[in-house]
This record gives sequence, structure tokens and C-alpha cells, in this order.
Amino acid sequence: MDYDVCTSLPAMFFANTSEMGERAFLWERRDTAWQYLSGNAAHGQAAALSAALKALGVAKGDRVALVSENRPEWLIADIGIMAADAISVPAYITNQVSDHLHILRDSGAKGAIVSGPALAKNLLPAAREAGLEFIISMVPLDAADGGDTSSPAIHLWADLIAAQDEATPDTDAIARTDTACMIYTSGTGGTPKGVMLSHGAILSNCKGAYHLLLDFGLDDEVFLSFLPLSHSYEHTAGLMFPLSIKAEIYYAESVDKLAVNMEEVRPTIMTAVPRLYETIYGRIVRGVRQKGGLSEKLFMKAVAIGRKKYEGERLSRGEALLDPLLNKLVRKKVAGRFGGRLKAMVSGGAPLNYEVGVFFKALDVELLQGYGQTESAPIISCNPVSNNKLRTVGPPFVDIELKIADDGEILVRGELVMQGYWGKPEATAEAIKNGWLHTGDIGEVDDHGHLKITDRKKDIIVNSGGDNISPQRIEGFLDLQPEIAQSMVYGDKKPNIVALIVPHPDFSSDWAKANGKKMDLAALVEDPDFRRAISDAVDRVNTDMSVIERVRKFILTPDAFTTDNQMMTPSMKIRRHVIRGNYGESLEALYTR
Repeated sequence: MDYDVCTSLPAMFFANTSEMGERAFLWERRDTAWQYLSGNAAHGQAAALSAALKALGVAKGDRVALVSENRPEWLIADIGIMAADAISVPAYITNQVSDHLHILRDSGAKGAIVSGPALAKNLLPAAREAGLEFIISMVPLDAADGGDTSSPAIHLWADLIAAQDEATPDTDAIARTDTACMIYTSGTGGTPKGVMLSHGAILSNCKGAYHLLLDFGLDDEVFLSFLPLSHSYEHTAGLMFPLSIKAEIYYAESVDKLAVNMEEVRPTIMTAVPRLYETIYGRIVRGVRQKGGLSEKLFMKAVAIGRKKYEGERLSRGEALLDPLLNKLVRKKVAGRFGGRLKAMVSGGAPLNYEVGVFFKALDVELLQGYGQTESAPIISCNPVSNNKLRTVGPPFVDIELKIADDGEILVRGELVMQGYWGKPEATAEAIKNGWLHTGDIGEVDDHGHLKITDRKKDIIVNSGGDNISPQRIEGFLDLQPEIAQSMVYGDKKPNIVALIVPHPDFSSDWAKANGKKMDLAALVEDPDFRRAISDAVDRVNTDMSVIERVRKFILTPDAFTTDNQMMTPSMKIRRHVIRGNYGESLEALYTR
């Protein structure tokens, strides 16, 4: 398609689904089988929903919230809202009542679309308090679900679709510069803000992704969607871009079933955050170590030789002879775990640890690190397959201007830049100056035009000696240790770095069994021997750290950082301010011991 002449996301959707016809488009697993929605079916439902929304009084510029798990209806709802010339406001399914209330009130939403009873439980109380006019539910809500009240009016998805079955889409009135969606920031630094993104901003990102992936040829692509679609990264890279190239999209069942889904679906492209790749890395390494023997030796040799090849080191004669054999014995089996036809995995949303990236590269699994933020729709840059420099986030996408300010901050200009924060002119003026988006990230551009992120302006720890320290770098190495699941380092205006550590449950279980202890993590974190085992992991990390980066002391907690306890965002980034609020006193106490 011609990304430059396309006028809107709905226009792209209706044109491409018409071309798909009865070909499979959107897949989900129902009961024991994968079932699909064709291009024609998706086209008809989106057109009908758009007409139904207009019949409910939705007009140009109105905001409609969308609360649903990843599923075919998510895209149809998103497009249906936009095709009604309204603004889609996706919300995370992990939101509590207070989270929904903030978004509904802040956005001034007129109505909301919800998948069913499980998510309506937290949405409906907020919808009533915010004064929404209507709710559309994909499945019936009964009295127990709170669906028996007249305010807001509750409509059933199927009834609305059926009533508008012959609807014809009309996207002529939608301009490329109109606001397509309002995606709220994940709240890592406080109250989420509504980021207004135009149709053109997302289309610009899709064009950039298309040019990036031409390296390995785009042909009958299959995407496995895993990240929440309410996250700007998945919304663009895992939804709108696949739509733009008429790819098939499968919706993963859950985190627990992701590995199984990969083998079943056999995706060609996957997009996810570093945390997922770190988890896959950890599982593979633990499995290999448990197997032991010749299998472990061959696997580790494949990684070592693959790393040497990537880093440009010369192989010994023996290694050169062994490498082709390792392709068959190791690398081909690893590829099979991802379905066997994976062209690339793309990482974004947070920094990717080099050790994780080079691990997959050594096993011939292409992992491309990219960079962006919600305010840029969200992709700014990404590594191409032809020149994948893992210590960088690649060159900027096409049609993007990028420069480094005098203080090192990365500035970006182009159609991808947000229209602003909804209802927050002062915050908008601070973020966008003379058309340049101030990203808040510190970086540099190498001789080949690849961007390297060196620090996060707001996350930098400045110790009492005035040294700047990147907490994400230290946490990245800590979290790769088999003993550690999660961590947060601390030390702003302090003489040294300390840490909060969540022990890894698999390691904890194995350690308890080997040492004749009960598997009770709350008790283990107080056990001196267990603490020494964790300390060994910290010591290993410290050997690779500079003096100012070394973790001098730490505390353990049995409670993982999760979305339920608000210590992690739905996009798997830690909320530092929440964690500091919960553990600040204990971390401070480490400096007086």
C-alpha cells in the first residue's frame, strides 16, 4: 500500500480487508481449535459497529473507551470507533476502578466498549461515576455483573451489529491530521496522561516498519500478538502494521501458553518487550542446565561460537568445523521452539540487555532492538536485519528527523510526534518545543547512523559524589541471574548503590529442596544461608560493574512486582515511585546499618 496517500486508519482497514476477502485474517483459540475471522467478516462488523455508534449519538471527536483482552473484536472495536469519526481510548485490562475512573473522567469519554463480565466488574462502577451514556458489551451482562441498571445504558455487541448489518463504511470525512486514538501513558512516573495520536502519526510508523522489514522480504506474514493492545507499541507494531501489509494475526492465549502457541502458530514476526525475551532466555538456560551432559556442552558451545561470529572474532579450526554441526544439533531445535519460520523478533518498550540479544543472535534467532515512546506513535528507530547492532537501537525510521541536544537529550521531529497530552497544555509545551519532541532520553549517534541510548534523563541516579548512574543497566544484569526474578536499585544523593531484590521462584524452590528447607519464600528471605546464595549472584554482577555501579547492600522481598500491586505497569516496566513508596524506609535503613 501507499502509506503516504492513505488518509486514515479506517480507510486502510476497509481497503485491505476488502482485498483479503474470505482469506483468514484474525485468529483466536476457541475451545481446542484455532478459528479465524475473514477479511470480509471483519470489514462487515467494523462498518456495522461504526454505524451503531453513530446511532447512539457518537459524533466527531467524541471519546469512546475500549476495555478488552486481545481478541479479534479489539481491532474491530478500535476501527469502529475511529470510523465513526470518534477517538478510541484503549485502557488496560488490569485497571482497577480508580484507574478507569481517572481515564474516563480525564478523557471525557461518552461511552465504552467492554469484552464481558470479568472486565465490566471494574469498569461499570467507574462508568456510572463518570456519567457515561452507554456501554457496549461483547457478551451479555446479567444482574450479578451490574448489568441491570439503566445508567449507563448497556447494549449487546451482537444486537448492534445485527441491526446495522448492511452498513457501508464512510471514511471520507476523516483527515490524516485528525486524532485517531488517545493512549494513556503507563504511569511509571505518576498519573497517566492521555497521548493524542493522529492517523498520520501511526501510518508514518507503519511506513517505517515496512521499510525496515523489507530486508528479509514481506510475504504472507503471520504475527503472534501477546502484549496488551492498549499499549502503543502493540497497537502500532502488532496491530496496525500487520493490517497494513494484510498479514494474519493470532492472539496468544496467555503468558503461560505462549511457548505452546508459538509452536502451534509458527509466527514469522513477533513484537514484545525485553522482559519477555529475558524470561524465554532464562527458561532455555535453566532447561539446558537441568539436562546437563553432552546436550549442555553442545548448547553452550553453539552460543559461544555464535557470539564470536557476531562479534567478529576469528574461529579456531576446530570451531569452524564444529559450527555447521551445531546448526543441526542445537540451532535448528531452538528455531523449532519458536515455530520454525520466525524471521525476526522485535524488542521495544525498554532497554534490551546485550547479553540477551547476543544469546539469541548466537542461536540464529534474529532479535531486533528498537526504541520509541507513546508520544512518538511509538517507534522512533529500530535495527535492520542487515546491520543488527545490538548495543544500539538502530537508525531512525524513514521520514523522521533526529538530533541530539546540547545536554545529550534525544529530540525527534516528524509526523509521528503526538498532537499533545489531552487537556494538559503546559505538559505538552514542555514536551514539544518548536516541533521537536523532547524524549527525556540521553543518547548518541554512531558513525553508521545508529542511535545508542545511554541514560534516561528522569531515571538517572545522581550519587552524593555527583556521578550519573543508570539504574536500568544494573537491574538488567541482576535480573539475568538465575537466582533473581526482579530488582530495583536505589541510591539518589547517596554514597553508593543498594537494591531491592525479588528471588526467582524456580531457584528458590530448587534451593529449598536441596537444603532441606520448606518452600516458603516469606521465610526463605529471612534465612541467612538463602541470603548468602542471593549475595553470590549480586557479587557476580558486581564484578562487571564499575566501582560506583556496584550494589553494596540489598534487601529481599517475597512479593513480586506485579500489575495487581501496582508496582509494575501492564507493559512490564517497574513503577519506581510506587516501589519506593512501599520499600523506601527499608532501603534507607541500609545506609545506617
